[in-house]
Amino acid sequence: MKKSIAQLADGRELIYYDVDGSPARRTAPDLRPLDRVDSDPVLRQDEATGDWIAIAAHRQARTYHPPADECPLCPSREGRLSEIPAADYEVAVFENRFPSLAGGAGRCEVVCFTPEHAGGFADLTPERARLVLDAWTDRTADLSARPGVEQVYCFENRGAEIGVTLAHPHGQIYAFTRVPPRTVKMTAAAAAHRASTGRNLFEDLLAGARADDDRVVLRGEHWTAFVPYAARWPYEAHLYPHRRVPDLTRLNEAERAEFPGLYLDLLRRFDRLFDRPEPTPYISAWHQAPARGGDELALHLELFTVRRTADRLKYPAGTESGMEAFINDIAPETAARRLREAM
Repeated sequence: MKKSIAQLADGRELIYYDVDGSPARRTAPDLRPLDRVDSDPVLRQDEATGDWIAIAAHRQARTYHPPADECPLCPSREGRLSEIPAADYEVAVFENRFPSLAGGAGRCEVVCFTPEHAGGFADLTPERARLVLDAWTDRTADLSARPGVEQVYCFENRGAEIGVTLAHPHGQIYAFTRVPPRTVKMTAAAAAHRASTGRNLFEDLLAGARADDDRVVLRGEHWTAFVPYAARWPYEAHLYPHRRVPDLTRLNEAERAEFPGLYLDLLRRFDRLFDRPEPTPYISAWHQAPARGGDELALHLELFTVRRTADRLKYPAGTESGMEAFINDIAPETAARRLREAM
């Protein structure tokens, strides 16, 4: 992987990632007359639950569904300057101009998977998907080493139904200075499981899923994709490496080499679930161990869609949003079968 570091006109960091041996030199300057980012998100703790809430009022002014010829994630062209000054790129990462977290509250980055505006991650080649994996890994290593960062979270929101405001294929990376609630819950569950059984919770979850053909979607030599026993979402799949590791930086070369093919297969199966012209909306989330207290956790990816039928969405309504008590309308075994059949 070839890495080139640049700076945008307002001082934000921009990083280009290219495959080894690429002749590309990413030296184009950002010619936009940008002022420094005026953002001051803060963290406030909900005293009733202990959860930390980011207050980021400046995000109300962020770019919202621009036309394709004004996309800020496409390469710059004559007469149209974007967040990417180069006329072309492979994978690019930059600090978000409208961050939910910044300064002492953390950091937010945008990951552009491709210079092509149309399509999505599922349309990438395995080589490009591997480059994205390498970029995620590099950013995890960099951000995790920064003072105050407790956890690095790489994720992708895809589709207007999810709330995406930019159509260009991209994801995000958050560097949290407080461990998020989901990780707090998983850490407590793993500790309780170790205390009661003497075993690791996530190793047992993977072993149980691999022993249950009804919930397995894909099997590889180093990874397995399965629908969890108590899935929250109508169609939800988790992708685990067979060897438990805490984060992306600890994957070995064999695991890295197999991941792109399996992940692209899984994404394409989600796209084939429904008889609709547009791709399936989804959230794809890497769960990595936090800097402290994460010895019992396991790196894994969780992929789910809010679509439950071709013309119906799963809305997190009264019980889900009000009480965090999920109700799933589709049996996990049925969801796994449909994903297996979506060839």
